[in-house]
Amino acid sequence: MSSAAGSPVSRSTDANSPRFRVRPPANWMNDPNGPFRWGGRYHLFYQHNPDAPVHTNVHWGHASSPDLAHWDDHGIALRPTPDGPDEAGCWSGCVVDDGGVPTAVYSGIDHDHQGLSAICLAVTEDDGLQKWKQLPVPVVAGPPPGLDVTMFRDPFVFRFAGRRWALMGAGHADGTPSVLVYDCEDLYDWRFAGVLLDGRDPAAARAFGKRAIGWECPQLWATPGGDWVLAVALWDGDPLSTAYVTGRLVERADGGPRFAAGTGGAPLDHGRDFYAPSVLQDTQAGRALLWGWSWESRPPKEVDRAGWSGVLTAPRVMDTHEDGTLRVVPAPELELLRAAVPFTAAPGPHRPLPLAYDLLVTARSAATVSLLRATSGAELTVRLDPASGTVTLDRTAWPRSRPDGTAPLVLPTSPGETLTVRILVDGSLLELFAGDRATATERVYRRGDDIAELTVTGTDVEVTGWELVPPNPA
Repeated sequence: MSSAAGSPVSRSTDANSPRFRVRPPANWMNDPNGPFRWGGRYHLFYQHNPDAPVHTNVHWGHASSPDLAHWDDHGIALRPTPDGPDEAGCWSGCVVDDGGVPTAVYSGIDHDHQGLSAICLAVTEDDGLQKWKQLPVPVVAGPPPGLDVTMFRDPFVFRFAGRRWALMGAGHADGTPSVLVYDCEDLYDWRFAGVLLDGRDPAAARAFGKRAIGWECPQLWATPGGDWVLAVALWDGDPLSTAYVTGRLVERADGGPRFAAGTGGAPLDHGRDFYAPSVLQDTQAGRALLWGWSWESRPPKEVDRAGWSGVLTAPRVMDTHEDGTLRVVPAPELELLRAAVPFTAAPGPHRPLPLAYDLLVTARSAATVSLLRATSGAELTVRLDPASGTVTLDRTAWPRSRPDGTAPLVLPTSPGETLTVRILVDGSLLELFAGDRATATERVYRRGDDIAELTVTGTDVEVTGWELVPPNPA
């Protein structure tokens, strides 16, 4: 494959390495950045240390796809500039079309940043978005005065009331998290326009909880039904989790936007291995697409030995239900990865499972699907209970290095006669979609003596699966 097209992502001999999701060929990855549609392709950038599987020396990596399923990696897009505002790292941000010029808007940090970033710009110099010119002077040097801001990062640009605005994730010295807003109609001349939402708002407190001291990676999008959704990553001194709240954008007297939170709000993803959401308002397709970062939950020594860390989730189509809660399903383009011939399973014998697969389970009464078995006899299971509207993921036999336990995870759905679950597994990455109301992203690392096999129990359950085919066939 030519260098202009890039190289297929995720080549690795590690059985736990995802092969079909976006990640660099080696070393560190964290937040997805700047999902953008340009030149007939989807472009997705990401935080990346090209030298080691640890979080330091952060660049922007770049991948692109014609169809959201098959991705090419293009290497480095942005790199720290010696003695520049981003000398210690090009942190998270977005990409926007500025009068026909794709422009990256990102957090630049210096060696003394203490959690406060500058807002930097870079402009592309080719239609493939592989060559970028980083501007030497930031458009915003730091947080606005008078608010006692102690965390300031992750710009996100959107349009409202005929103008262009930008969000910044923030935290304050008194422990209050917030999302700040700027007028950036002229992308080279920013004006602080107030606080969009903060942790003192009762609806935000219900949705986001009270542990976070800062809200990172703020993302805002409009749904086809007219709702607005604000999603944030919750920071309590370390990455904690993610959450969302639905509501309306209203104009303040000075013309700036304010978020009026409604009744819808909950974890954005119920799993323990999902952070830093990034959304694309895909106007061409009339939908919002969202990615997240899934971190490693195995010991650092195993990460070092593997030589890679982090992966992006599959793209998800985001909408809302009438009650304001999220409607989330995998992007339909992911079906392009399915093998031509599916496999089915009914209650009865075991069936071997490949390293990567797409599983659809429909239950009309209580049922259990087992995906992995340890030599101890313990199993990785998904239990479906249509009557109570719950899906339970039990992975207690697979230990974690992160201090968040291994208790079974219960996902809420709507009670009814039928319950449908979609399970996407790619190496160690497991993404569970409970109906269209809840998702869970988990990392499950196969050990050498684990047995990957499908076992189904229940009286009225149907299972259809597909092995995932190579993402870039020769």
